[in-house]
Amino acid sequence: MRFSLNSSTIKPTPLLEKIRVAGEAGYDGTELWAVELYQHVGRGGEISDVEKALADYGLSVPCFIAVRNWGETSGWEYTLALDEARRRFELAARLGAPLMVCTPPMEQPGFDTLHEGYRDLLQIGRDTGVRAVLEYISFFASLNNVPDTVTVLDRCGEPDGCTILDAFHNWNNKTTLDDIRALPLERIVHYHIDDAAPNIPSGQQKDPDRVMIGEGAIDLKAELGVLKEKGYDQWLSLELFNAKLWEQDPAEVARIGLERMKEVWAEA
Repeated sequence: MRFSLNSSTIKPTPLLEKIRVAGEAGYDGTELWAVELYQHVGRGGEISDVEKALADYGLSVPCFIAVRNWGETSGWEYTLALDEARRRFELAARLGAPLMVCTPPMEQPGFDTLHEGYRDLLQIGRDTGVRAVLEYISFFASLNNVPDTVTVLDRCGEPDGCTILDAFHNWNNKTTLDDIRALPLERIVHYHIDDAAPNIPSGQQKDPDRVMIGEGAIDLKAELGVLKEKGYDQWLSLELFNAKLWEQDPAEVARIGLERMKEVWAEA
């Protein structure tokens, strides 16, 4: 098992500093966001700075985040969305990331046509060497749980269709351990690990309600135990959006996160 720090976990920290923190904490990789790279360049930096930092600390980029607007646009807006998607896929390829998260519509309900747009993203992935990963978000109006994601993948009908599991989203909307058991291993290409605030019911939480592993309501050992049963051996990536954690020492947050990830995986 390899362990990654999603850069959102220490979000206010500057990009190159995030990479240093992840490397010095002992992570195998760090998930990066396209917007961070754009901001870095906008402030006068170069993509080569990021490449050098990753190499200096021996870090991989297991997954790149994200492409949006592909599931809710049409006509010329859809063309623009795919153009931007291709730029992001190419940037991911430059950084050596094998996966690109493809985020579904936030406010548009239903997922009847998502397989069509996702099919186009899969082709961009084949062109660039970065696999398009269909994401579900528990509090979005469109694709928000594993069973519905399976439906979209089935409708798409492409052998490289896949998804990313997320402990928080599973707990927060309709996904059960049996749903995960039924998901073919080849469709699970990445895993976000996180915990949920213990004082807010499932179905009512949003990203900022995520808490550090072991401090929330999710039975992570049970879910990771199912992954072990299935033979999952890719990545666990700590993905938090907690403002209280952002106020703390990023090195300490990263250290605790890696320690907790390794513990819960070993005990699952």
